[in-house]
Amino acid sequence: MTHEIQQLMQSLRLLGMRTAYEGLVSTKNLHSIGNDELLNLLLQAEWDERENSKVNRRLQNAKFRIRASIEEIDFLTPRGLDKTQLLRFADGSFIKHAENILITGQTGVGKSYIASAIGHHACRLGYKVCYFIAQKLFLMLRMSKADESYMRQIKRLEKHDLLIIDDFGMQPLDDMSRMMLLEIIEDRHQKSSTILASQLPVEKWYDVIGESTVADAILDRLVHTSHRIELSGESMRKKKKV
Repeated sequence: MTHEIQQLMQSLRLLGMRTAYEGLVSTKNLHSIGNDELLNLLLQAEWDERENSKVNRRLQNAKFRIRASIEEIDFLTPRGLDKTQLLRFADGSFIKHAENILITGQTGVGKSYIASAIGHHACRLGYKVCYFIAQKLFLMLRMSKADESYMRQIKRLEKHDLLIIDDFGMQPLDDMSRMMLLEIIEDRHQKSSTILASQLPVEKWYDVIGESTVADAILDRLVHTSHRIELSGESMRKKKKV
């Protein structure tokens, strides 16, 4: 009977339930608990398995460049990082309210890690997240224009609860990239959240974007509903090497 139950669970793809059941059988605890407790244990195991699978799928689809966790962020190194502010982001309320986060600071101070950590946590909260290096985002969209999938890519970006654009401002935007960014930000304004990480302070983003009318339109939508993380100090990568 035990084997038949295991086979049924496998056929029905109740993998969490099967793992828990096999654990009870192997430890000879199956008959030591009541029916209600057994059912609750098996159902909880299946629930946990499915939730973990969903989280892993969201993390995979987000395409993060690095693995990061809010719990592992270094708050001891002086770099202008407000622990209280960052931990507030962990409840996901900024996404619920379609607010943005702008992270600035010199190279090596942890911008990418912090942005990715917030994104990882959002995935665990059930949000759809997408991570891009800025130049790769614009390159992907340029290529999509060539094969006529541009609007499909724009709609795909719009459907994500949180879009992370890393290394923004490494080089000035040309006309096409500028209009692409405007379309992305316009589509997401007051509907979903965006994190931008850049070495440049926000006031210099006007120069990066270029064309004052478009820059005003983009930054008005970004900055109006944004939280700022302004990092300072020496490169943490250099300190680790020392």
